[in-house]
Amino acid sequence: MQKTKLLLTSLSLTGLFALAGCSFPGVYKIDIQQGNVVTQDMIDQLRPGMTRRQVRFIMGNPLITDTFHADRWDYLYSIQPGGGQRLQERVSLVFDGSDQLVGLAGDFMPGVSRDQAIMGEGSDTDSAQPQAKPQDETPPAPGSLLEQIQREVDQVETVPVPTPEPLETDPQ
Repeated sequence: MQKTKLLLTSLSLTGLFALAGCSFPGVYKIDIQQGNVVTQDMIDQLRPGMTRRQVRFIMGNPLITDTFHADRWDYLYSIQPGGGQRLQERVSLVFDGSDQLVGLAGDFMPGVSRDQAIMGEGSDTDSAQPQAKPQDETPPAPGSLLEQIQREVDQVETVPVPTPEPLETDPQ
């Protein structure tokens, strides 16, 4: 009788823990990504007049090619962070009759790419972002690890990166 109660109690506790594991807080839930990953840098590379092949090289294959709108490519991307709210981004590219890119619409618009914004290049980035004021750095204490690292960094010689020769395009 005692063993039966112990067995029944342990089985019911095991069953409860197994059911609680389905929605137990702290359990890792994976991010669900679907569609084409589209970045602002990809959009910034697009130019009016590009061919479909050039656009496909930059953006990848479109997620949707509509039979009734053959001149429009749709790129959709959605992500649902583990258990969070689903986010969706959409870009539609429009081509003319001669397969040239004529426009785009959606959540991304041409502008300054992230790399250009970091480097401070591009239009209106200087006026939109205030410049950070340099802080006064105190020199590291003599003989400290930080001072040794700084000395090693200062002594490093820069080596130029070799530039490859351009490929010949003329067949011989």
